[in-house]
Amino acid sequence: MGLKAILSKPFAAFAVYQINQWKNRAVEVQQDVMLALVKDASSTAFGKDHDFSSIKSYQDFKHHIPICDYEALRPYIERVVNGEEDVMWKGKPVYFAKTSGTTSGVKYIPITAESMPEHIKAARNALLTYIHETGKTDFIDGKMIFLQGSPVLTKKHGILIGRLSGIVAHLVPHYLQKNRLPSYETNCIEDWEEKVDAIVEETFHEDMRLISGIPPWVQMYFDRLSDKAGGKKIKEIFKNFSLFVYGGVNFEPYRNRMEDVIGRKVDSIETYPASEGFIAYQDSQTEKGLLLQVHAGMFYEFIPAEEYYNENPSRLSLGEVELNVNYALILNTNAGLWGYSIGDTVKFVSKSPYRILVTGRIKHYISAFGEHVIGEEVECSLMEAALDEGLEIVEFTVAPQVTPAVGELPYHEWFIEFAKPPKDLAGFSKKVDQVMQKKNIYYFDLIKGNILQPLIIRSLRGGSFQSYMKKEGKLGGQNKVPRLSNDRNIADELTTYIL
Repeated sequence: MGLKAILSKPFAAFAVYQINQWKNRAVEVQQDVMLALVKDASSTAFGKDHDFSSIKSYQDFKHHIPICDYEALRPYIERVVNGEEDVMWKGKPVYFAKTSGTTSGVKYIPITAESMPEHIKAARNALLTYIHETGKTDFIDGKMIFLQGSPVLTKKHGILIGRLSGIVAHLVPHYLQKNRLPSYETNCIEDWEEKVDAIVEETFHEDMRLISGIPPWVQMYFDRLSDKAGGKKIKEIFKNFSLFVYGGVNFEPYRNRMEDVIGRKVDSIETYPASEGFIAYQDSQTEKGLLLQVHAGMFYEFIPAEEYYNENPSRLSLGEVELNVNYALILNTNAGLWGYSIGDTVKFVSKSPYRILVTGRIKHYISAFGEHVIGEEVECSLMEAALDEGLEIVEFTVAPQVTPAVGELPYHEWFIEFAKPPKDLAGFSKKVDQVMQKKNIYYFDLIKGNILQPLIIRSLRGGSFQSYMKKEGKLGGQNKVPRLSNDRNIADELTTYIL
């Protein structure tokens, strides 16, 4: 055992001690965070416009700060982008995380000197809580990799601009730098396929022990490693690979196929990082859910998902949430985001401590007929049926078909890329549909009322989703295929890939 691995155990114990100081008094901590944020931003343009000096309670907070999306905040953000100080937060941001939104075009999410350390601390604590719980430290003595975007940054008015993962690449702690791959030069390759091939060459003979990234792109890396090794399993290529860290999408639909290419089960840690803040991470290998970061410069609010589009939806603080209810997540942060709807939905699976599951996206749903099907329901239905059939899912998405052939009822159309297509696709479709009816009562009623016919699955050729994402200019990095769409934009593109 190396020195870093030896030292990691007392370091992990101290980190967990610190975490325990706030996680068991989360509601009180959140109240303190709210008041501190308001006080620190009271002299900013946004603070003056919204009379922060008069906010003394959460009721005041809700009265003065509206719920908004990026478009509503854009006038303030553009002032910051143009170099103005003290607009949304004191001073100027250190970075802008550049993201591509579907409705707002390019978005610039501010990251400040106060918020950036919280990103790093949460990522570090995800590993330290794992070490403390399991006692496993071997991964520290080997090589680690995070499949991420380019670290190349630009600068405007003194503010560095880049993808979040590229920004974070510059802030990896010094004690991990020698363990980290790929090289800076390889990380800078823009073409994703070329980059993955370069990473394969660079890591093939290394002692890789921790691998991190968004599951579908890690799967692509593993597939190319296996091809280079003549079909060998990853466990034969990286004999000491023991920990997979992931975020961005639910791992479960990918788990069977990934464990097959690895050749065995490995421990995993789920994280919930976003450009707006590192919101939660898996702090236990035995307890369900991700520990909400209530002491990280973010004040959270929650809107019941079913009320989100109401004129005056309920707006709740942490102490008011209930278990197993889908909420739209609202952020107020020490990066200067206020009443900001991040677009994700979450539900609480524990309140002691507060742990969440990410259940989908507010805009990624199907309700063409009033069914309001969400991501969690389609993922769980597909996983349950696939597990029963022993099928491996590469990728999938779902959309409504509202204009079927003459004489047919409308239906939900599922586009699935299987590792190996089922022998009885119609039978598998029926099984998925039956689970969906149990998951969503509105969907059940529509089927039984002959408003919808049972769902139809289209089996796609191998590599279909990678080809589609490449065509869209979204191959690799932090890009994800939407699980659900309420329109046919993605579905119509994928029809050309049907087997």
